[in-house]
Formats: sequence, structure tokens, C-alpha cells
Amino acid sequence: MAKKRFLSEQIVAILREAEKAPSVEEVLRKHGISEQTYYRWKRMYGNLGISEVQRIKQLEEENRKLKQLAGDQALAIQVLQEHIKKKGY
Repeated sequence: MAKKRFLSEQIVAILREAEKAPSVEEVLRKHGISEQTYYRWKRMYGNLGISEVQRIKQLEEENRKLKQLAGDQALAIQVLQEHIKKKGY
């Protein structure tokens, strides 16, 4: 997976800068991003503030941890069931 150059907070800041700038192309050139990237970011982050992006990132991390925990529990249950079958209970 390619390394991301910009954090979500930086993306939102660039979008806000582009909204205020007289020329979007100038901002794109300054930050070294393509027009396609700008419009993709605008579609994803256009109506979000920095605090909302941070909250989404926090929720995604919490969701990842919960999925990992659920997977670990499912694995533990499977191991216990196999152990019970071997013992003949």
C-alpha cells in the first residue's frame, strides 16, 4: 500500500485554503497535488471540519479494535470447541 503524503487534517486545511484562494490551480501547484486528487478530496472531505475528521478517524480506530477483539474471541471459541471434541465431552 502506498504511503499517504497528507494527513486528513492537512487535506481539510488544503481544501479550505483552496476555497479562499483566488485560483485553485495555484494552491494545487503549491502543495504538489493533481486536480483529480483535489476533486476526490473535495468529494470526501468537502463539508467536514478538522474536528469532524479527527472524530471519524477515532471512530475508525475504535471499530478496527472491536473487529480485532471479535476475531480473537471467535478464534478462542473455536479452539475451545475443538478441545472439547478431542476430550469427548
